[in-house]
Amino acid sequence: MRKFFGTDGVRGRANTYPMTADLALKLGAAAGRYFRNDGSNGHRVVIGKDTRLSGYMFENALTAGLTSTGMNVLLLGPVPTPAVGLLTTSMRADLGIMISASHNPHYDNGIKFFGPDGFKLSDEAEEDIEAILETEIDPAQAMNIGRAKRIDDGRFRYAERVKSTFPGTKRLDGLKVVIDCANGAAYKVAPEVLWELGAEVIPVGTNPNGYNINENCGSTSPQTAAEAIVSHGADVGICLDGDADRVMILDENGQVADGDQLMALMAGRWADQGKLAGGTLVATVMSNLGLERYLDGRGLRLERTNVGDRYVVEAMRAGGYNLGGEQSGHIVMTDYATTGDGLLAGLQFLSAMIEADKPASALTRSFETVPQMLKNVRYDAGVTPLDAQNVKAAIAQAEADLIGKGRLLIRKSGTEPLIRVMAECEDETLLARVVDSIVSEVETVATQLA
Repeated sequence: MRKFFGTDGVRGRANTYPMTADLALKLGAAAGRYFRNDGSNGHRVVIGKDTRLSGYMFENALTAGLTSTGMNVLLLGPVPTPAVGLLTTSMRADLGIMISASHNPHYDNGIKFFGPDGFKLSDEAEEDIEAILETEIDPAQAMNIGRAKRIDDGRFRYAERVKSTFPGTKRLDGLKVVIDCANGAAYKVAPEVLWELGAEVIPVGTNPNGYNINENCGSTSPQTAAEAIVSHGADVGICLDGDADRVMILDENGQVADGDQLMALMAGRWADQGKLAGGTLVATVMSNLGLERYLDGRGLRLERTNVGDRYVVEAMRAGGYNLGGEQSGHIVMTDYATTGDGLLAGLQFLSAMIEADKPASALTRSFETVPQMLKNVRYDAGVTPLDAQNVKAAIAQAEADLIGKGRLLIRKSGTEPLIRVMAECEDETLLARVVDSIVSEVETVATQLA
Protein backbone atom coordinates (compact mmCIF):
# COMPACT_ATOMS: atom_id res chain seq x y z
CA MET A 1 0.00 0.00 0.00
CA ARG A 2 1.27 3.47 -0.89
CA LYS A 3 1.39 5.88 2.04
CA PHE A 4 1.55 9.21 0.22
CA PHE A 5 0.57 8.60 -3.41
CA GLY A 6 -3.10 8.42 -4.40
CA THR A 7 -4.69 7.93 -7.79
CA ASP A 8 -3.02 11.08 -9.11
CA GLY A 9 0.18 11.79 -7.21
CA VAL A 10 0.43 13.23 -3.72
CA ARG A 11 -2.39 15.60 -2.84
CA GLY A 12 -3.82 17.42 0.18
CA ARG A 13 -4.32 20.76 1.86
CA ALA A 14 -1.28 23.02 1.45
CA ASN A 15 0.84 23.45 4.59
CA THR A 16 -0.94 20.52 6.22
CA TYR A 17 0.74 17.12 6.34
CA PRO A 18 1.55 15.55 3.93
CA MET A 19 1.41 18.61 1.64
CA THR A 20 4.14 20.54 3.45
CA ALA A 21 7.30 22.17 2.16
CA ASP A 22 9.34 19.80 4.31
CA LEU A 23 7.80 16.68 2.77
CA ALA A 24 8.04 18.18 -0.74
CA LEU A 25 11.76 18.72 -0.22
CA LYS A 26 12.21 15.13 0.92
CA LEU A 27 10.00 13.86 -1.89
CA GLY A 28 12.13 15.74 -4.40
CA ALA A 29 15.28 14.26 -2.90
CA ALA A 30 13.79 10.75 -2.97
CA ALA A 31 12.75 11.12 -6.60
CA GLY A 32 16.16 12.52 -7.42
CA ARG A 33 17.90 9.59 -5.78
CA TYR A 34 15.60 7.17 -7.63
CA PHE A 35 16.31 8.64 -11.08
CA ARG A 36 19.93 9.72 -10.58
CA ASN A 37 21.07 6.19 -9.91
CA ASP A 38 24.36 6.20 -11.81
CA GLY A 39 26.11 9.17 -10.17
CA SER A 40 26.35 11.23 -13.37
CA ASN A 41 25.52 14.95 -13.56
CA GLY A 42 23.47 14.92 -16.75
CA HIS A 43 20.08 14.07 -15.24
CA ARG A 44 17.20 16.50 -15.74
CA VAL A 45 13.74 17.09 -14.31
CA VAL A 46 11.15 19.55 -15.64
CA ILE A 47 8.71 21.17 -13.22
CA GLY A 48 5.46 22.87 -14.15
CA LYS A 49 2.73 24.28 -11.93
CA ASP A 50 -0.71 25.83 -11.98
CA THR A 51 -1.64 29.19 -10.47
CA ARG A 52 -2.14 28.33 -6.78
CA LEU A 53 -0.33 30.56 -4.32
CA SER A 54 1.27 27.53 -2.68
CA GLY A 55 2.84 26.56 -6.00
CA TYR A 56 5.77 28.90 -5.31
CA MET A 57 6.49 27.13 -2.04
CA PHE A 58 6.35 23.62 -3.48
CA GLU A 59 8.34 24.62 -6.56
CA ASN A 60 11.17 25.89 -4.37
CA ALA A 61 11.03 22.92 -2.00
CA LEU A 62 11.07 20.34 -4.79
CA THR A 63 13.91 22.19 -6.50
CA ALA A 64 15.96 22.14 -3.30
CA GLY A 65 15.39 18.42 -2.79
CA LEU A 66 16.12 17.49 -6.39
CA THR A 67 19.26 19.58 -6.74
CA SER A 68 20.53 18.25 -3.40
CA THR A 69 20.73 14.81 -4.99
CA GLY A 70 22.35 16.05 -8.18
CA MET A 71 19.34 16.53 -10.48
CA ASN A 72 19.28 19.54 -12.81
CA VAL A 73 15.92 21.30 -12.65
CA LEU A 74 14.18 23.05 -15.56
CA LEU A 75 11.38 25.33 -14.32
CA LEU A 76 8.49 25.86 -16.75
CA GLY A 77 6.28 28.09 -14.60
CA PRO A 78 2.49 27.93 -15.11
CA VAL A 79 1.72 25.39 -17.86
CA PRO A 80 -0.97 22.72 -18.35
CA THR A 81 -0.27 19.24 -17.05
CA PRO A 82 -0.03 17.78 -20.59
CA ALA A 83 2.73 20.28 -21.33
CA VAL A 84 4.82 18.65 -18.61
CA GLY A 85 4.32 15.22 -20.17
CA LEU A 86 5.26 16.63 -23.58
CA LEU A 87 8.32 18.57 -22.45
CA THR A 88 9.67 15.76 -20.29
CA THR A 89 10.28 13.77 -23.44
CA SER A 90 11.08 16.75 -25.68
CA MET A 91 13.78 18.01 -23.30
CA ARG A 92 15.16 14.49 -22.72
CA ALA A 93 14.43 14.68 -19.01
CA ASP A 94 14.41 11.72 -16.64
CA LEU A 95 11.43 13.03 -14.72
CA GLY A 96 8.57 15.50 -15.05
CA ILE A 97 6.69 17.03 -12.12
CA MET A 98 3.41 18.95 -12.17
CA ILE A 99 2.47 20.92 -9.08
CA SER A 100 -1.32 21.02 -9.10
CA ALA A 101 -4.43 19.78 -7.33
CA SER A 102 -6.32 19.79 -10.64
CA HIS A 103 -9.99 20.67 -10.04
CA ASN A 104 -9.62 21.11 -6.26
CA PRO A 105 -9.93 24.49 -4.48
CA HIS A 106 -6.93 26.82 -4.14
CA TYR A 107 -6.08 25.69 -0.62
CA ASP A 108 -5.25 22.18 -1.88
CA ASN A 109 -2.22 21.26 -3.90
CA GLY A 110 -0.59 18.18 -5.32
CA ILE A 111 2.53 16.75 -6.91
CA LYS A 112 2.25 14.53 -10.00
CA PHE A 113 5.17 12.62 -11.48
CA PHE A 114 5.88 11.72 -15.12
CA GLY A 115 8.54 9.29 -16.28
CA PRO A 116 11.05 9.88 -19.09
CA ASP A 117 8.51 8.56 -21.61
CA GLY A 118 6.07 11.34 -20.66
CA PHE A 119 3.58 8.97 -19.02
CA LYS A 120 2.65 9.09 -15.36
CA LEU A 121 4.75 6.89 -13.12
CA SER A 122 3.57 3.37 -12.38
CA ASP A 123 2.37 2.29 -8.96
CA GLU A 124 5.59 0.31 -8.60
CA ALA A 125 7.80 3.33 -9.28
CA GLU A 126 5.83 5.41 -6.77
CA GLU A 127 6.22 2.66 -4.19
CA ASP A 128 9.99 2.64 -4.78
CA ILE A 129 10.16 6.41 -4.30
CA GLU A 130 8.16 6.10 -1.08
CA ALA A 131 10.60 3.45 0.15
CA ILE A 132 13.51 5.84 -0.45
CA LEU A 133 11.55 8.61 1.26
CA GLU A 134 11.42 6.53 4.44
CA THR A 135 15.24 6.19 4.55
CA GLU A 136 18.09 8.58 5.22
CA ILE A 137 18.60 10.00 1.73
CA ASP A 138 22.22 10.47 0.71
CA PRO A 139 22.89 13.95 -0.70
CA ALA A 140 25.18 14.52 -3.66
CA GLN A 141 28.77 15.56 -3.12
CA ALA A 142 29.30 19.32 -3.16
CA MET A 143 30.71 19.30 -6.68
CA ASN A 144 27.70 17.30 -7.93
CA ILE A 145 24.85 19.48 -6.65
CA GLY A 146 22.36 20.14 -9.44
CA ARG A 147 21.50 23.42 -11.15
CA ALA A 148 18.14 25.12 -11.68
CA LYS A 149 17.18 27.02 -14.83
CA ARG A 150 14.06 28.89 -15.92
CA ILE A 151 12.57 27.83 -19.26
CA ASP A 152 10.68 30.82 -20.63
CA ASP A 153 9.14 29.31 -23.75
CA GLY A 154 7.54 26.15 -22.35
CA ARG A 155 3.99 27.25 -23.03
CA PHE A 156 4.87 28.27 -26.60
CA ARG A 157 6.36 24.84 -27.30
CA TYR A 158 3.19 23.27 -25.96
CA ALA A 159 0.99 25.62 -28.01
CA GLU A 160 2.71 24.63 -31.24
CA ARG A 161 2.31 20.94 -30.43
CA VAL A 162 -1.41 21.33 -29.70
CA LYS A 163 -2.00 23.36 -32.87
CA SER A 164 -0.24 20.68 -34.91
CA THR A 165 -3.06 18.24 -34.04
CA PHE A 166 -5.63 20.49 -35.71
CA PRO A 167 -6.08 19.88 -39.46
CA GLY A 168 -3.60 22.08 -41.27
CA THR A 169 -6.07 23.00 -44.00
CA LYS A 170 -8.72 24.26 -41.59
CA ARG A 171 -9.24 27.44 -39.59
CA LEU A 172 -11.68 28.54 -36.91
CA ASP A 173 -12.76 31.66 -38.80
CA GLY A 174 -16.36 32.56 -38.06
CA LEU A 175 -16.55 30.57 -34.83
CA LYS A 176 -17.18 32.44 -31.60
CA VAL A 177 -15.67 30.35 -28.80
CA VAL A 178 -15.96 30.81 -25.05
CA ILE A 179 -12.85 29.40 -23.37
CA ASP A 180 -13.00 29.01 -19.59
CA CYS A 181 -9.54 28.44 -18.17
CA ALA A 182 -10.64 28.10 -14.52
CA ASN A 183 -8.12 30.81 -13.56
CA GLY A 184 -5.63 27.99 -13.88
CA ALA A 185 -2.61 26.78 -15.77
CA ALA A 186 -4.00 27.39 -19.28
CA TYR A 187 -5.07 30.99 -18.66
CA LYS A 188 -2.63 32.28 -21.27
CA VAL A 189 -2.02 29.44 -23.69
CA ALA A 190 -5.60 28.31 -24.39
CA PRO A 191 -6.95 31.70 -25.58
CA GLU A 192 -3.75 32.22 -27.58
CA VAL A 193 -4.11 28.90 -29.42
CA LEU A 194 -7.76 29.51 -30.31
CA TRP A 195 -7.03 33.05 -31.50
CA GLU A 196 -4.08 31.92 -33.61
CA LEU A 197 -6.34 29.36 -35.30
CA GLY A 198 -8.78 32.11 -36.24
CA ALA A 199 -11.53 31.94 -33.63
CA GLU A 200 -13.23 34.90 -32.05
CA VAL A 201 -12.29 34.23 -28.44
CA ILE A 202 -14.35 35.10 -25.39
CA PRO A 203 -12.10 34.37 -22.37
CA VAL A 204 -13.46 33.37 -18.97
CA GLY A 205 -11.40 32.52 -15.91
CA THR A 206 -8.19 34.09 -17.19
CA ASN A 207 -7.32 36.34 -14.26
CA PRO A 208 -5.66 34.15 -11.63
CA ASN A 209 -4.70 35.70 -8.31
CA GLY A 210 -3.45 32.61 -6.48
CA TYR A 211 -6.77 32.03 -4.73
CA ASN A 212 -9.47 31.90 -7.42
CA ILE A 213 -8.45 28.76 -9.32
CA ASN A 214 -11.60 26.66 -10.06
CA GLU A 215 -13.70 29.17 -8.11
CA ASN A 216 -17.12 29.41 -9.79
CA CYS A 217 -15.51 28.61 -13.13
CA GLY A 218 -13.92 25.80 -15.09
CA SER A 219 -15.04 22.27 -15.86
CA THR A 220 -16.50 21.69 -12.39
CA SER A 221 -18.50 24.95 -12.43
CA PRO A 222 -19.51 25.58 -16.06
CA GLN A 223 -22.36 27.98 -15.22
CA THR A 224 -20.21 31.07 -15.76
CA ALA A 225 -19.18 29.87 -19.21
CA ALA A 226 -22.79 28.98 -20.02
CA GLU A 227 -23.88 32.52 -19.18
CA ALA A 228 -21.10 33.91 -21.36
CA ILE A 229 -22.19 31.72 -24.29
CA VAL A 230 -25.76 32.97 -24.09
CA SER A 231 -24.90 36.63 -23.54
CA HIS A 232 -22.33 36.74 -26.36
CA GLY A 233 -24.21 34.49 -28.78
CA ALA A 234 -21.23 32.14 -28.92
CA ASP A 235 -21.16 28.94 -30.96
CA VAL A 236 -19.49 26.72 -28.39
CA GLY A 237 -17.77 26.71 -25.01
CA ILE A 238 -14.67 24.87 -23.81
CA CYS A 239 -14.33 24.56 -20.03
CA LEU A 240 -10.96 23.41 -18.67
CA ASP A 241 -10.02 22.59 -15.09
CA GLY A 242 -7.20 24.07 -13.01
CA ASP A 243 -4.39 22.18 -14.73
CA ALA A 244 -6.17 21.84 -18.11
CA ASP A 245 -6.03 18.06 -18.35
CA ARG A 246 -9.82 17.73 -18.44
CA VAL A 247 -12.61 19.44 -20.38
CA MET A 248 -16.35 19.92 -20.61
CA ILE A 249 -17.93 21.06 -23.88
CA LEU A 250 -20.90 23.46 -23.88
CA ASP A 251 -23.17 23.85 -26.88
CA GLU A 252 -24.58 27.11 -28.26
CA ASN A 253 -27.39 26.97 -25.69
CA GLY A 254 -25.02 26.60 -22.76
CA GLN A 255 -25.88 22.91 -22.27
CA VAL A 256 -23.01 20.81 -20.89
CA ALA A 257 -21.66 17.65 -22.51
CA ASP A 258 -19.42 15.57 -20.25
CA GLY A 259 -16.47 13.36 -21.07
CA ASP A 260 -18.69 10.38 -21.94
CA GLN A 261 -20.45 12.30 -24.71
CA LEU A 262 -17.16 13.63 -26.06
CA MET A 263 -15.61 10.16 -26.05
CA ALA A 264 -18.65 8.76 -27.86
CA LEU A 265 -18.37 11.40 -30.57
CA MET A 266 -14.64 10.85 -31.03
CA ALA A 267 -14.88 7.05 -30.95
CA GLY A 268 -17.56 7.11 -33.64
CA ARG A 269 -15.63 9.53 -35.85
CA TRP A 270 -12.35 7.69 -35.44
CA ALA A 271 -14.02 4.36 -36.17
CA ASP A 272 -15.53 5.79 -39.37
CA GLN A 273 -12.08 7.04 -40.36
CA GLY A 274 -10.40 3.74 -39.54
CA LYS A 275 -8.38 5.40 -36.78
CA LEU A 276 -9.82 3.78 -33.62
CA ALA A 277 -7.22 1.20 -32.62
CA GLY A 278 -8.73 -2.20 -31.88
CA GLY A 279 -12.23 -0.80 -32.25
CA THR A 280 -12.02 -0.09 -28.52
CA LEU A 281 -12.57 2.85 -26.21
CA VAL A 282 -11.10 2.68 -22.70
CA ALA A 283 -13.05 4.36 -19.89
CA THR A 284 -13.58 3.89 -16.17
CA VAL A 285 -16.27 2.20 -14.14
CA MET A 286 -17.87 5.66 -13.72
CA SER A 287 -18.78 6.03 -17.39
CA ASN A 288 -22.48 5.89 -18.15
CA LEU A 289 -24.13 2.67 -19.28
CA GLY A 290 -25.54 4.65 -22.21
CA LEU A 291 -22.00 5.04 -23.57
CA GLU A 292 -21.50 1.28 -23.47
CA ARG A 293 -24.80 0.70 -25.27
CA TYR A 294 -23.89 3.27 -27.93
CA LEU A 295 -20.57 1.59 -28.62
CA ASP A 296 -22.19 -1.85 -28.74
CA GLY A 297 -24.61 -0.51 -31.33
CA ARG A 298 -21.68 0.67 -33.44
CA GLY A 299 -19.91 -2.68 -33.18
CA LEU A 300 -17.27 -1.13 -30.91
CA ARG A 301 -16.04 -2.21 -27.50
CA LEU A 302 -15.77 -0.43 -24.15
CA GLU A 303 -13.01 -1.57 -21.81
CA ARG A 304 -13.52 -0.35 -18.25
CA THR A 305 -10.81 0.40 -15.67
CA ASN A 306 -10.56 1.65 -12.12
CA VAL A 307 -11.16 5.37 -11.61
CA GLY A 308 -8.15 7.52 -12.50
CA ASP A 309 -6.80 8.59 -15.86
CA ARG A 310 -3.49 6.84 -15.12
CA TYR A 311 -5.32 3.49 -15.07
CA VAL A 312 -7.05 4.37 -18.32
CA VAL A 313 -3.66 5.09 -19.89
CA GLU A 314 -2.16 1.87 -18.52
CA ALA A 315 -4.98 -0.16 -20.11
CA MET A 316 -4.59 1.75 -23.37
CA ARG A 317 -0.88 1.03 -23.53
CA ALA A 318 -1.32 -2.61 -22.57
CA GLY A 319 -3.95 -3.18 -25.26
CA GLY A 320 -2.52 -0.93 -27.94
CA TYR A 321 -5.56 1.38 -27.88
CA ASN A 322 -5.39 5.07 -28.74
CA LEU A 323 -8.55 6.62 -27.23
CA GLY A 324 -9.74 6.66 -23.66
CA GLY A 325 -10.84 8.89 -20.85
CA GLU A 326 -13.18 9.60 -17.99
CA GLN A 327 -16.68 10.95 -17.59
CA SER A 328 -15.12 13.82 -15.60
CA GLY A 329 -13.49 15.10 -18.79
CA HIS A 330 -10.07 13.50 -19.05
CA ILE A 331 -9.72 12.64 -22.73
CA VAL A 332 -6.57 10.71 -23.60
CA MET A 333 -5.41 10.47 -27.21
CA THR A 334 -2.10 8.67 -27.23
CA ASP A 335 -1.58 9.45 -30.91
CA TYR A 336 -1.01 13.03 -29.74
CA ALA A 337 -0.32 13.13 -26.00
CA THR A 338 0.71 11.01 -23.02
CA THR A 339 -2.02 12.19 -20.65
CA GLY A 340 -5.41 13.87 -20.65
CA ASP A 341 -5.40 17.18 -22.53
CA GLY A 342 -8.47 19.41 -22.30
CA LEU A 343 -7.39 21.93 -24.92
CA LEU A 344 -6.41 19.24 -27.41
CA ALA A 345 -9.76 17.51 -26.92
CA GLY A 346 -11.52 20.84 -27.36
CA LEU A 347 -9.76 21.34 -30.68
CA GLN A 348 -10.86 17.88 -31.79
CA PHE A 349 -14.45 18.86 -31.06
CA LEU A 350 -14.09 22.11 -33.02
CA SER A 351 -12.63 20.13 -35.91
CA ALA A 352 -15.69 17.87 -35.85
CA MET A 353 -17.99 20.91 -35.92
CA ILE A 354 -16.23 22.29 -38.97
CA GLU A 355 -16.15 18.97 -40.83
CA ALA A 356 -19.80 18.19 -40.11
CA ASP A 357 -20.88 21.80 -40.66
CA LYS A 358 -23.25 21.39 -37.73
CA PRO A 359 -23.86 23.33 -34.51
CA ALA A 360 -22.35 22.06 -31.30
CA SER A 361 -25.73 20.84 -30.05
CA ALA A 362 -25.90 18.36 -32.93
CA LEU A 363 -22.64 16.72 -31.79
CA THR A 364 -22.95 16.65 -28.01
CA ARG A 365 -25.74 14.07 -27.68
CA SER A 366 -24.43 10.89 -29.26
CA PHE A 367 -26.42 8.72 -26.84
CA GLU A 368 -29.17 8.87 -24.27
CA THR A 369 -27.77 8.60 -20.78
CA VAL A 370 -29.07 6.06 -18.31
CA PRO A 371 -30.16 7.96 -15.18
CA GLN A 372 -27.11 8.17 -12.95
CA MET A 373 -26.76 9.65 -9.48
CA LEU A 374 -23.48 10.48 -7.76
CA LYS A 375 -23.25 11.86 -4.23
CA ASN A 376 -20.15 12.56 -2.17
CA VAL A 377 -19.80 12.32 1.60
CA ARG A 378 -16.86 14.09 3.22
CA TYR A 379 -15.18 12.46 6.19
CA ASP A 380 -12.21 13.19 8.42
CA ALA A 381 -9.00 11.80 6.97
CA GLY A 382 -7.94 8.64 8.78
CA VAL A 383 -11.43 7.31 9.58
CA THR A 384 -12.98 4.40 7.70
CA PRO A 385 -16.77 4.81 7.45
CA LEU A 386 -17.07 2.03 4.85
CA ASP A 387 -16.02 -0.52 7.49
CA ALA A 388 -19.05 0.15 9.67
CA GLN A 389 -21.58 -2.69 9.79
CA ASN A 390 -24.61 -0.48 9.14
CA VAL A 391 -22.91 0.98 6.06
CA LYS A 392 -22.09 -2.50 4.78
CA ALA A 393 -25.69 -3.54 5.37
CA ALA A 394 -27.03 -0.53 3.44
CA ILE A 395 -24.72 -1.32 0.53
CA ALA A 396 -25.76 -4.99 0.52
CA GLN A 397 -29.43 -4.02 0.49
CA ALA A 398 -28.89 -1.55 -2.36
CA GLU A 399 -27.06 -4.18 -4.40
CA ALA A 400 -29.93 -6.59 -3.89
CA ASP A 401 -32.47 -3.97 -4.94
CA LEU A 402 -30.54 -3.21 -8.15
CA ILE A 403 -30.06 -6.79 -9.35
CA GLY A 404 -31.08 -6.89 -13.00
CA LYS A 405 -32.06 -3.21 -12.90
CA GLY A 406 -28.83 -1.21 -12.62
CA ARG A 407 -25.44 -1.02 -11.01
CA LEU A 408 -23.83 0.43 -7.89
CA LEU A 409 -20.32 1.76 -7.30
CA ILE A 410 -18.99 2.82 -3.88
CA ARG A 411 -15.44 4.05 -3.55
CA LYS A 412 -13.09 6.32 -1.68
CA SER A 413 -11.79 9.25 -3.68
CA GLY A 414 -8.10 8.96 -4.41
CA THR A 415 -7.61 12.74 -4.24
CA GLU A 416 -9.91 13.98 -1.45
CA PRO A 417 -11.36 12.60 1.82
CA LEU A 418 -14.66 11.71 0.16
CA ILE A 419 -16.79 8.59 -0.14
CA ARG A 420 -18.34 8.58 -3.62
CA VAL A 421 -21.69 6.81 -3.97
CA MET A 422 -22.77 6.25 -7.57
CA ALA A 423 -25.64 4.24 -9.02
CA GLU A 424 -27.35 3.83 -12.40
CA CYS A 425 -30.90 2.66 -12.92
CA GLU A 426 -33.74 3.29 -15.37
CA ASP A 427 -36.12 3.56 -12.39
CA GLU A 428 -35.23 7.01 -11.03
CA THR A 429 -37.28 6.53 -7.87
CA LEU A 430 -35.35 3.38 -7.02
CA LEU A 431 -32.12 5.12 -8.01
CA ALA A 432 -32.65 7.96 -5.55
CA ARG A 433 -33.71 5.61 -2.78
CA VAL A 434 -30.67 3.32 -2.92
CA VAL A 435 -28.17 6.20 -3.18
CA ASP A 436 -29.77 8.20 -0.39
CA SER A 437 -29.95 5.18 1.90
CA ILE A 438 -26.20 4.60 1.61
CA VAL A 439 -25.32 8.28 1.85
CA SER A 440 -27.39 8.60 5.02
CA GLU A 441 -25.58 5.74 6.73
CA VAL A 442 -22.14 6.96 5.62
CA GLU A 443 -22.91 10.46 6.88
CA THR A 444 -24.02 9.10 10.25
CA VAL A 445 -20.86 7.05 10.69
CA ALA A 446 -18.60 9.86 9.43
CA THR A 447 -20.13 12.19 12.03
CA GLN A 448 -19.71 9.63 14.82
CA LEU A 449 -16.06 9.01 13.93
CA ALA A 450 -15.17 12.69 13.50
